[in-house]
Amino acid sequence: GDKVDSFLYLRKGLVKLFKTDKRGKEQILSINKPGDFVNLLTIFSKTNYSYSIEAIEETVVCDVELDVLEHIISTNGEFAMRVLNRMSNISDEIIENRFALGQKQLKGRVATILLYFSHDVYHKPTFDLPITRREIGELIAMTTENTIRTFSEFKRDGIINIQNRTITILDDDRLRSIAKSG
Repeated sequence: GDKVDSFLYLRKGLVKLFKTDKRGKEQILSINKPGDFVNLLTIFSKTNYSYSIEAIEETVVCDVELDVLEHIISTNGEFAMRVLNRMSNISDEIIENRFALGQKQLKGRVATILLYFSHDVYHKPTFDLPITRREIGELIAMTTENTIRTFSEFKRDGIINIQNRTITILDDDRLRSIAKSG
């Protein structure tokens, strides 16, 4: 990967962070939304990125040179503490999300990702899915077939409606219940 030499702040759009294995298969690590610090966990590593970053929607990113960020941190203790706090929160979120998804059944994983897009990213019940069903499977450690089957079951049960890539959550309470119970 490229050398880590700047700080990336996502102002608009979505990006995915992913790793590619030797066979060329992608594993999505996370989806970042506006307000996220895309590379905060790696900016001080002084090495190359161990993952790739790709825009999955029209995106606006603020790119701050690393030496500028280091100067601000070294001269502004309050800002430095906010950066450390955010790094800690991001690390906790990654660990918790991976653990929680790993504990859930297939339906719980799909419900969780649909609620993430609806509540955390788009803030509305109808949205265009920014990634393919295959990529959703990669993100939540499911096969594409199981992902598609679960989407179909949710549609059949009146929990969601699907039109091409447009998802409408029809029964938010049931979807939350499925996500919570796993």
